[in-house]
Amino acid sequence: MRKLTVSVATLGLAALGIALPAAAHAGPGCNANWNSHGRDGNVRAWDGTDCGGTLLGVTPGSDPNWADGFGPFQGTDVNRASSVMNSGYVGGKDVVAFYYYADYDDRAYGCLKPGELYVDNLGRNKFTNNENMNDNIVSHTWVAASACAPGSFIS
Repeated sequence: MRKLTVSVATLGLAALGIALPAAAHAGPGCNANWNSHGRDGNVRAWDGTDCGGTLLGVTPGSDPNWADGFGPFQGTDVNRASSVMNSGYVGGKDVVAFYYYADYDDRAYGCLKPGELYVDNLGRNKFTNNENMNDNIVSHTWVAASACAPGSFIS
């Protein structure tokens, strides 16, 4: 009976580890932000790692140019993001595609799935053109996962 109990407990712990992949790179700041907002339909970006520093923007929509004077991200927000969060609703276009260029130019992008929750350090990620994502986001939009190429997902 003891062997069965230990086996069941071990299996339960293994399943728990599989169920929580987003916690692999979890920082306390991003965890706190997620716990305070949850799945509220928005994308967020900060100029610091671990969802810290200045909150650059929060929106349920898209923004074709973070450098212009329109939309939720404006002017100096461009090329400043070091951490991002996808708290969008699950289903349909629930992946956030972040772009190296304005106007959702698909020559260079990285996609954040809703189940990943956030990226606490964009310095670990590259766009599809191999440029580092840290301090290099110019636009973003919501897409279906099928719009993202294999290898374009960030974490």
